[in-house]
Amino acid sequence: MKVLRASSLEVFRTCREHLQDGLSAVVAAVQRAQLCHEALLAWQSKAGHLERSLQEVSARYELEKQKRKMLHNRLVELKGNIRVHCRIRPPLPFDKEFDDLTSQDGSVPAGVVHAIDDETILVKCDRPAHPLINKTYNFERVYGPAESQQVVFGDVCPLLTSLLDGYNVCVLAYGQTGCGKSYTMLGPHSKEARIPPWGPHSDLGIMPRAAGELFRLISENPSKSLKVDVSIVEVYNNDILDLLAKERRTEVSGPKRDAPTSKAAKREVSPPTRQPVHSAEDFIALAAGSLQLRAQLATQVHARSSRSHLIITATLTAASPCDSPADRQSPGPPLEGRPAWGRVSPGSPGAQRPAEQVHAKLQLVDLAGSECVGVSGVTGSALRETSFINRSLAALADVLGALSERRGHIPYRNSQLTHFLQDVLGGDAKLLVILCVSPCRTHVAETLRCLGFGARVRQVQRGQAGGGSVAPRKPRNQ
Repeated sequence: MKVLRASSLEVFRTCREHLQDGLSAVVAAVQRAQLCHEALLAWQSKAGHLERSLQEVSARYELEKQKRKMLHNRLVELKGNIRVHCRIRPPLPFDKEFDDLTSQDGSVPAGVVHAIDDETILVKCDRPAHPLINKTYNFERVYGPAESQQVVFGDVCPLLTSLLDGYNVCVLAYGQTGCGKSYTMLGPHSKEARIPPWGPHSDLGIMPRAAGELFRLISENPSKSLKVDVSIVEVYNNDILDLLAKERRTEVSGPKRDAPTSKAAKREVSPPTRQPVHSAEDFIALAAGSLQLRAQLATQVHARSSRSHLIITATLTAASPCDSPADRQSPGPPLEGRPAWGRVSPGSPGAQRPAEQVHAKLQLVDLAGSECVGVSGVTGSALRETSFINRSLAALADVLGALSERRGHIPYRNSQLTHFLQDVLGGDAKLLVILCVSPCRTHVAETLRCLGFGARVRQVQRGQAGGGSVAPRKPRNQ
């Protein structure tokens, strides 16, 4: 009995020790669970605090973005909703008058047109039996002959930011034939309808660079869901021709200078085809293919003289906030870009997708060059083209003159060119005019006319883009 009692006591003691160990483990586990619960509550509190901080930062970001938009467009407006830049073409191999005038060391610039600084241009010419010319003009920016395409495009980039902010933008190249307008706007001439090589030192013009920058800006802000449609027209002999219409695309291999009948031209005018593009490559390829249809002719001044005004329009559209089934079924007026001769499916070229509204428009205008018939040596049908070109440019000058003098009647309808650009010239778009001038003594008369045109443009006073008014700018032409 004693042995059994001792054994039982030993078993009981062992069980009590195991029980105490188990209880201690349970208490420790409960304490750890409480600590984990407290830590979880602390992390939840911190997560809530971070979420509130994120909301505050997001609200401040949206506020700062609105301030940036306002300040950016205020800066552009202070610089002028209508800005005039001037670019001096460098001497080229066919400029024979520079063979003996260019200095040996290159320290003295050849030619009669000189960039004094970033805003001043000097025309100085002393010709036998002619009065001395010594005139100075001031513009918002002057590019010397050595300025690259990238430098010129650097002043266009802020306008593309305004474009995504909802402002209409137009870049227009003006000048005599052979002065580098098409080179500035489109880049070097290519006989093939392909995308030119891209590189940091490439000679790409404003159009392909603007396409790349536009889609880059759109990709940085995908919340707007912007889509891009492109239309390309030319004003040839005072007729507006749609270069994206199927009838025109079949004429690539045919003659490019045959004047169409006015009846055919009117069929192509209303409305211009709008082709959707989804990348900069699509934009550039579409424009390159259409350029093969543009009217050109070799003259004594330029081997590839453009015989028409080229207008490339990129329309940015966004989904309408009122995207209801009733809105989609509402017939409404015909949308811009929809052909008038029949119904078009949403995927067809030129169709505007349902429940979309125009966000902004970018227009790139490469004007045909003004010509002196005695210098260009054109005859026959080319002489008729020159007459239409000079008359349309004169109509453009008349419109700008009427705007600068604030006349009651603005003669937009005197030319198809000014009628087509009426919203740009007299509206609230941000307009950049790039004057392209030749350094040659032979062309000094056309150069003075071009610079005088730019001085007249700077006198035009309009309201702020998107509404409001802006203080008048005093012209600095001397």
